[in-house]
Amino acid sequence: MTTDNKTALRVLVANGPNLDRLGKREPDIYGSTTLEDVQTMLRERAESLGISVSFYQSNHEGDMIDRIHHAADEGEAVIINPGGWTHTSVALRDALAEIADGAGFIEVHISNVHSREDFRRHSYLSPIARGVIVGLGVEGYTYALDFLARGEK
Repeated sequence: MTTDNKTALRVLVANGPNLDRLGKREPDIYGSTTLEDVQTMLRERAESLGISVSFYQSNHEGDMIDRIHHAADEGEAVIINPGGWTHTSVALRDALAEIADGAGFIEVHISNVHSREDFRRHSYLSPIARGVIVGLGVEGYTYALDFLARGEK
């Protein structure tokens, strides 16, 4: 990908319910890194890649869907940690389907959802995601950003 294309790439990093509690909620599973720490890490990485990154977190499904619609309208790629909506939200899947047909999205989970409760093993989003990163901690966000910056499909 050329520098001009990288400059044009815009990525939304979206985090679902309870992710505003990173660093406080179940640190034995999610670690001590806060969401603000993740955003700082990704801002620095995006700058080094010459791409634009924005952040959104909500505990309200309708608000998240509205933001995903905006991303689709703006042609933004999306990195999303949907939290509990992964396993429950057909509506979020439907909103992300438009992103999947456009700039694409990467589903990220900090913990290894496959080694946890059975219900966490099913994702409504994974079948339409460009990729899924699971269990690599907060570094998963950086891996997703790097992948999108390369412009691979």
